[in-house]
Amino acid sequence: KICESSGESLVSCEGECCSVFHVECLGLKSMPDEKFICTECKNGEHTCFSCKLPGKDVKRCSVNTCGKFYHEACVRKFATALFESRGFRCPQHCCTACSMDKDIHKASKGRMVRCFRCPIAYHSGDGCIAAGSLFVSSHILICSNHSKRNHSSSAVNVGFCFVCARGGKLLCCESCPASFHPECLNIEMPEGCWNCNDCKAGKKLRYKQIVWVKLGNYRQVHYFWWWPAEICNPRSVPLNIQGLKHDIGDFPVFFFGSHDYYWVHQGRVFPYVEGDKSFAEGQTSINKTFKKALEEAAKRFQELKAQRESKEALEIERNSRKPPPYKHIKSNKVIGKVQIQVADLSEIPRCNCKPSDENPCGLESECLNRMLQYECHPQVCPAGERCQNQCFTKRLYPDAEIIKTDRRGWGLRTKRSIKKGEFVNEYVGELIDEEECRLRIKRAHENRVTNFYMLTVTKDRIIDAGPKGNYSRFMNHSCNPNCETQKWTVNGDIRVGLFALCDIPAGMELTFNYNLDCLGNGRTECHCGAENCSGFLGVRPKTAFATANEEKVKNAKLKQKKRKIKTEQKQMHEDNCFQCGDGGELVMCDKKDCPKAYHLLCLNLTQPPFGKWECPWHQCDVCSNPAVSFCEFCPHSFCKDHEKGALVASALDGRLCCSAHD
Repeated sequence: KICESSGESLVSCEGECCSVFHVECLGLKSMPDEKFICTECKNGEHTCFSCKLPGKDVKRCSVNTCGKFYHEACVRKFATALFESRGFRCPQHCCTACSMDKDIHKASKGRMVRCFRCPIAYHSGDGCIAAGSLFVSSHILICSNHSKRNHSSSAVNVGFCFVCARGGKLLCCESCPASFHPECLNIEMPEGCWNCNDCKAGKKLRYKQIVWVKLGNYRQVHYFWWWPAEICNPRSVPLNIQGLKHDIGDFPVFFFGSHDYYWVHQGRVFPYVEGDKSFAEGQTSINKTFKKALEEAAKRFQELKAQRESKEALEIERNSRKPPPYKHIKSNKVIGKVQIQVADLSEIPRCNCKPSDENPCGLESECLNRMLQYECHPQVCPAGERCQNQCFTKRLYPDAEIIKTDRRGWGLRTKRSIKKGEFVNEYVGELIDEEECRLRIKRAHENRVTNFYMLTVTKDRIIDAGPKGNYSRFMNHSCNPNCETQKWTVNGDIRVGLFALCDIPAGMELTFNYNLDCLGNGRTECHCGAENCSGFLGVRPKTAFATANEEKVKNAKLKQKKRKIKTEQKQMHEDNCFQCGDGGELVMCDKKDCPKAYHLLCLNLTQPPFGKWECPWHQCDVCSNPAVSFCEFCPHSFCKDHEKGALVASALDGRLCCSAHD
């Protein structure tokens, strides 16, 4: 930990930090005979591994063998940190490169090589490790972020914009050769140092990547003095090249055409992209060696692309045989400030069933607790051991199996027949609050995650079955489902169960209606195949479908009598949000004859409202009583007591409007 080098005579701290030290670095002449504990562990003041500031307010990574400490504010800056009920897993247990590529499932799996100085980690192998990293041992490195080069002597920028490929007044990145016109980035010319988005995000070049390289006046035959090359792993280049002077952040490149090597750094290299072979087309005085280099670079680029695509296809095929990884749990796991309520025995309702009843507290019984969606407690229920209303506690789930569906990913299928009203499964996962829910949704959008497993229990209690859950997480959506969710009170705590809406034969897929609007403005296409399918998740099913079919049958029978049947008009809703005026996925008002619809974000909601819902247009802005006067342009409205002077006729078309539109 002190000299940053490997070797023999290492002594391990048996405290919380798990660090190792050379005996010489500790000022000792021989290995200690007794249990060794370092100074930080003795004092209880550990240094934050991110900001390097000591203090007692730092927290330890929850991985037993890690030993890294962080301020909570510091570790939350890293998207690769994972927060759990027992604390957090620090960024050194997630591959930074895979996280950059938005492959979150792969990022936390496999063997890691960790940076000795900062919270960076990579999968071992050339595919992930940043070029220019220095290996200390087989599992420890010093990443290229710790290069000793200063910005003033680092980058050599290109003379054209990376967006429009034209010259002119350019904004140059301080860390790499990238240059841009400010107007191409829709920004003003900043003052002082500036870094491009890739450098700000920490994106690094990797081994076996084709790049353009510039070495001062070297290769002057090229139009812009940039030459195509391939980044090499230092261990794969000749020994004489390995022995050349270089530092952390430097990496060897193999020049196409001339087939020689040189050490460079990120400030003199930018990625080669498909089509760059035509970069010098139209140039009459092209050197033969440079022309050969362009051809070799294009060929090698296609080879590496084919290898990458083959590897990805193999991985996709392998992953298609089993569901994406998750941790199977039997009950909800609390995250953060959320608490599971536990009732006193005196507070649990007692039903009127008897042990002598045929099916005490059963599905067809008149059990009061079952009617009110309360689960009986074994110590309170008069039916005792014969009670049949303890499905949540006893986890009485019918046998089911995970299956692969045609167009809806993975699903769940029952192995036996299920009666109408029977308990199917409990929806379990991590129990989080609204703040944590927002963070996870934001992180999911950043990582381009499209599958969500969140279900609202109460306003500030949400079940997320994504990272952890049971078989219920595999149940697909259907516009004509055979199961439904119900909120039951179990030992004082509200839990969510799935119950059969009809008799379900063995071998049938289990589905329920998600009753949600898609997050963001994107619409998720529905593939449930039901006759009343709405076409998109979050859009109400066509409930009038069956009625319309019945009307057609009636019309056919009564055609000879020439009777006219008046079909019921379906309530139509507006296509744009009444608050902001934009389209997208909308929450629709359930009040009769109200056509208004809203974005979740415009309502300051993260989940669609549960049950029948009336929009804000029907409540007074001042006192929330029923409104009688309404603004025609926004959801502002007022009751009898507050309508005076609140609305005026619009000068444009005479409709009533509030002060925001006059």
